Amino acid sequence: MLNLLKTEDNLKELVDGLTFKQKVDRSLNLIEEALDEYGDSLVVANSLGKDSIVVWDLAKKVSPGIKGFIITTRYKPYATKQFMYETVEKYPELKIYENKEDIPDELYKTDPDKCCEILKVKPIRRAIEEMNVKCWITGLRCTEGRTRTDFKEVEERDRGLIKLNPILIWKEREVWEYLALYQVKVNPLYMEGYRSLGCAPCTQITTGDNERAGRWIGTSKCGGECGIHTKPLVSAAEEPAGV
Repeated sequence: MLNLLKTEDNLKELVDGLTFKQKVDRSLNLIEEALDEYGDSLVVANSLGKDSIVVWDLAKKVSPGIKGFIITTRYKPYATKQFMYETVEKYPELKIYENKEDIPDELYKTDPDKCCEILKVKPIRRAIEEMNVKCWITGLRCTEGRTRTDFKEVEERDRGLIKLNPILIWKEREVWEYLALYQVKVNPLYMEGYRSLGCAPCTQITTGDNERAGRWIGTSKCGGECGIHTKPLVSAAEEPAGV
């Protein structure tokens, strides 16, 4: 078993040195140990993207009782919304959070950082508070893009809140290998050529090597982050979510 809070392995060596099966086993061990440590305070963040779907499936293999939450916005594509409803119907232990407060029209164009702060970061703070989360599981991968190379498998960026990234060392092809081998259903937008999914106005199909190159094209956030993985989630949790 891995000791979650003491993993100091070289991520590059793990990315290139472990086989697919070894990575799957490592991910399962990480989730299992976190569940032993945090119990009902362990929650999966499910973005409905390919990586989150893998993590959700892994978590359910560890324990069918693991809970999760989905952050959605008014700008999510229709296909993503439909996939969300289908997923929640199958897994009612997934709770949907959405911030419906009024914002300026097309804020995503004039201030995409503010738009993400309101529509994504605020509701995840509420989810963490309401679900009494002590450890949340994400689908982050360090091979996904330029902004995701400094993350660790186990992090404590907010005091008292552990973030577990159990597939951090997986490559994109390994994600698809897992989904194919275990016949896990994914968002149909991938069939159209998307490699990273977000809100409709801020997500495009691209052909470059960077998976996240299609996010926020034409803005300072191009290929970057919405803020969920970079901004405080606990210290600001008492802010009104406007939901």
